[in-house]
Amino acid sequence: MAIAANYLLEQERAKKILIVDLDVHQGNGTAQIFATEPRVFTFSMHGDHNYPLHKEKSDVDIPLPDGIEDAAYLKILFEQLPRLIDQVRPDFIFYQAGVDILNTDKLGRLKVTLQGCKTRDKFVLETCKQNQIPVAVSMGGGYSEKIATIVEAHANTFRLAQYLFFKFLYHSGPRVLPKLLLG
Repeated sequence: MAIAANYLLEQERAKKILIVDLDVHQGNGTAQIFATEPRVFTFSMHGDHNYPLHKEKSDVDIPLPDGIEDAAYLKILFEQLPRLIDQVRPDFIFYQAGVDILNTDKLGRLKVTLQGCKTRDKFVLETCKQNQIPVAVSMGGGYSEKIATIVEAHANTFRLAQYLFFKFLYHSGPRVLPKLLLG
């Protein structure tokens, strides 16, 4: 995300970038890289007691208590993201969609369900679309015992993106996208 954000800024394809990091770990890398870059605003919702123990300073950090569940997690996100978009007025968003927030994750310490994770992704993507802000989504985190749970959570993110941004492809059937890409 940092390399892509720098590229967009250098090529003058974006003037203001918002990084939305919803992985269970603090977005310490982007926070440190962009600490003195006013054109990039970093937002991290992360487990308070999770790695890294030393946290960098994002523009907005929201440390979450161990065991937070869907309703409380989503309430925070639903309040924060629209406010930040109004405040920052980004013309591009990078979204770190970590699935280590899941209640099945061995290391995450949060208790968000698969449905809660899907609701999170739907909200972020819909908010970007409604505000006509391009978004790049990155997978992140995921240490559930069953790899199928991790795959399902990540697949949900991209299913939602396909549905929200490419409805005509979604309704036209699975063969349309390869035809469009291959010519």
